[in-house]
Amino acid sequence: MATPTPILQIKDLETVFSTRSGTTRAVDKISFEVFPGETVAIVGESGSGKSVTALSVMRLIDSPGSIAGGEAVFQSEKFGQVDLLQLPEKQMQRLRGREISMIFQEPTSSLNPVYTCGKQVDEVLLLHTNLTKKEARERTVELFEKAKLPRPEQVYDAYPHEISGGQKQRVMIAMAMACEPAILIADEPTTALDVTVQARMLQLIDELRVKENTAVLFITHDLGVVAEIADRILVMYKGKLVEQGRTLEIFTHPQHPYTKGLLACRPKLSDKPQSVLPTVSDFMEEDAFGNIIEKKKQVYEPSLEDVVNRHTLTVIDLKQQQANGQKPLLQVKDLKVYFPIKKGFFGRTTDYVKAVDGVSFNVQPGETIGLVGESGCGKTTLGRALLRLVNSTEGSIHFEGYDIARLSAEELRKSRRNFQMIFQDPYASLNPMHNVGEAIMEPMRVHKLYANDKERRGKALELLNKVGLVPEHFQRYPHEFSGGQRQRISIARALALQPKCIICDESVSALDVSVQAQVLNLLNKLKREFGITYIFITHDLSVAKYMSDRILVMSKGRIVESGTPDQLFSNPQQEYTRSLLSAIPKGEPEDIMAAQQRREAIKALG
Repeated sequence: MATPTPILQIKDLETVFSTRSGTTRAVDKISFEVFPGETVAIVGESGSGKSVTALSVMRLIDSPGSIAGGEAVFQSEKFGQVDLLQLPEKQMQRLRGREISMIFQEPTSSLNPVYTCGKQVDEVLLLHTNLTKKEARERTVELFEKAKLPRPEQVYDAYPHEISGGQKQRVMIAMAMACEPAILIADEPTTALDVTVQARMLQLIDELRVKENTAVLFITHDLGVVAEIADRILVMYKGKLVEQGRTLEIFTHPQHPYTKGLLACRPKLSDKPQSVLPTVSDFMEEDAFGNIIEKKKQVYEPSLEDVVNRHTLTVIDLKQQQANGQKPLLQVKDLKVYFPIKKGFFGRTTDYVKAVDGVSFNVQPGETIGLVGESGCGKTTLGRALLRLVNSTEGSIHFEGYDIARLSAEELRKSRRNFQMIFQDPYASLNPMHNVGEAIMEPMRVHKLYANDKERRGKALELLNKVGLVPEHFQRYPHEFSGGQRQRISIARALALQPKCIICDESVSALDVSVQAQVLNLLNKLKREFGITYIFITHDLSVAKYMSDRILVMSKGRIVESGTPDQLFSNPQQEYTRSLLSAIPKGEPEDIMAAQQRREAIKALG
């Protein structure tokens, strides 16, 4: 058989960023190929260069970045064989969205806030196809249905701020797939999605690959996500390709210590509740010259103290607290948050979206409550309502005995020192005009913590170190960081006030698995040290199982099931919970092998 021609061939690609502090090689002379109908995954930690690689291929590198060398040879249907790095900008614009499409990492910053979601997808179809406006609308609604968006007709007319983070990501996926491109570059496309929608999105992308022989370049920090959809995996570290191979080979016989570390970092459903997550630093270290040294001890063994103190509270502790009459830190009773749907010239209310519909639960001091469910189920709205960032329609919220709904504006501001939130979208939650140091110091000033800015600066630097950043980051601005790094800054900002309770709204969803492990270990350590209570909102059930003392499962604004992690995972009572659990990617060798065999069979059938 003739050797197939790569649809994309990267040769010695080099991308650099030049600033006053020096030049950084974000992509360091990497080479690889992508064939038609193939899915190639690029994995690595935040800052490894994987997203910059994709942006370089799309020619979307802005100053102070520049492509310093290399080739990106693409077999274009319209222009023939071309080097994307040398193609005139006008021709490149005609390829983007039509032959090469990209799903960007942060949907909030990628979607235009002044246009409805539907119109933004229509624009792509009208620009690159011969569809009429009516046909473009029908096609967009069809794409929204395939992307499993609830009420697709309403989402078509909704603005980005009116839908959840996961729903915005699905709009981006629909937009990227609209013209059935020859290459689909997916940059963390499932980061903000719950497991069931993630499974559906991966299936949609794979269906496009099969139907149109589309090549997929899938960028992710989570090896588990690509375990069953990728043909090959490229592992990047600090701009270099450190390992590449067939998916099953990477999972069963990783060669590089960095790859071994990535595979070990992710929480697994089989992990015991008391285990401490390993990190990449347990597998490798760098010498003074940047050379990687593999550590002999490659299995993280938690100390006896780690095992004993994994959770501040156990089920027995909680029952003891209740038996002693200790009041819950947070009491939520019959909480409802309804959003009116208005139509007509006079804005008449015709119906309501019942985002939170009669929710009740208690949280004990020092407890971690996991809140899980599909995108749009009401998790984030519930979290915002608890802090009175959105007004509740009915019900009561008592924190430390006082009713949050009845507090004056000044009393509410003071209470927020003890009740903080880590938001889902780090880009939207950080002020682009403030550097990182100012962002962390600002809440300390507002609440008059510490004697002066010198002390506040010292605390801010300490927090940066705790979340895995370095002192040099203090003076930088949010746009100078990757998505994962921005989330770490948001976590440091929330910790600045040493609150009693933190609502973590998808706080680790944007982090690479090693940093996620560090942050989860950090949150548990802070919980032990300061008795912090967490409400942990997540779509990742593996993380929820690892973190939580109890888990609440939400669906359509209601809590449909609750219990300890062991109860829910071993014996779920509701079909909805069972569907969530079945959608979790396992990443086990037998599952990967079965998936690869299915892919080969489909390819053989043509």
